[in-house]
Amino acid sequence: MRNRLRSVDQLLRCFPVLRGQPSLVRAAEKFPLAITPYYASLIQNPDASDPIFQMCVPQAQELNDPPFLCDDPLEEDHDMPVPGLVHRYPDRALLIATSTCAMYCRHCTRKRVAGARESSISPIRLQQVVAYLRQHPEIHDVIVSGGDPLTMTTESLERVLAAVRSVPTVDIIRIGTRTPVTMPQRITAELVEMLRKYHPLFINTHFNHPNEITTESTEACTRLADAGIPLGNQSVLLKGINDDPQLMERLCRALVKIRVKPYYMYQCDLVRGVEHFRTPVSRGIEIMEYLRGRLSGLAIPTFVIDAPHGGGKVPVLPNYIVSTSPTHTVLRNFEGMLVSYPEPHAAAPAGPPAPGAASPGVWELATGRASAIAPAETSRGGRRRQRHGVSAAEQLF
Repeated sequence: MRNRLRSVDQLLRCFPVLRGQPSLVRAAEKFPLAITPYYASLIQNPDASDPIFQMCVPQAQELNDPPFLCDDPLEEDHDMPVPGLVHRYPDRALLIATSTCAMYCRHCTRKRVAGARESSISPIRLQQVVAYLRQHPEIHDVIVSGGDPLTMTTESLERVLAAVRSVPTVDIIRIGTRTPVTMPQRITAELVEMLRKYHPLFINTHFNHPNEITTESTEACTRLADAGIPLGNQSVLLKGINDDPQLMERLCRALVKIRVKPYYMYQCDLVRGVEHFRTPVSRGIEIMEYLRGRLSGLAIPTFVIDAPHGGGKVPVLPNYIVSTSPTHTVLRNFEGMLVSYPEPHAAAPAGPPAPGAASPGVWELATGRASAIAPAETSRGGRRRQRHGVSAAEQLF
């Protein structure tokens, strides 16, 4: 933490090629700069072609400020009944334990808070949080976030966890952290032993690109997983960094290998300074369409938009329901195969296909006159034909 790059001068000493870019200075003045030496070492090319570079080095595009962006698009401040506690969903709350991060990501959704003043929650505010949790027994799940809670000293973090755990109606504690990615050396045996005391405890981390999965970050995740702490990952979909279906597949496969469950893939929030990272929603849907069938469900995240105005997380998926009727629902799988699924107590098929129909269509599936329509050529169909020596039509009808 002491050796982070905190100023443009320090950044230029490490990457002299960046000299002569006045917009870099202006972006760093507007949004805090901090990069750990470890994360800086992952930069392979000090320019916009490098995903690690883009996520940590100030850029001129951050000064682009369309009118639909704002400091707090999720309106967390409006859902904060006591300072530092966001209560939006009925059964869970988010505790902002610190405004400090090991690294200030250029796509951060809390640019209004993170790094502006590096501090942690005071004892008085922590007491207010605990009092509110006791007054609201419907809250069973508390997410400790920030900033990054794992940048706190082990003793300070334990005070927060112990305070939250003292509330009898809080069942689960979660920690949101990017420290295993940006400063994996922080995941020490001492820290892990302290965290073990507060089970059931979950950690969601934040890998965005396969280049972030290194020997060091793998070892950090292994220490946490070996302590019985379930790990999830919350990626943000970022233009020019990970908005590629094949790359996202690689990331998800690599995460599962180190026992980190891909949990969410976020659409970038409408926060000031991140417009150049935003992708069309259709791109996220395209990526989800690609992942389905290529990865097991264990490795597929949920694509969500954290809706403006405090609307909360809205899952966004390709449409796999093609048509419905009182008796049948027509489903589409990842190959494009259409299947008729009978509803409970569905009536028998009403009769033969429509006159003149050369092959069944969606109407025939929705009325139970046909059971499936398969693409002529699929990898799965090829494997079946090779094994059984039958045609695609003979496999289904």
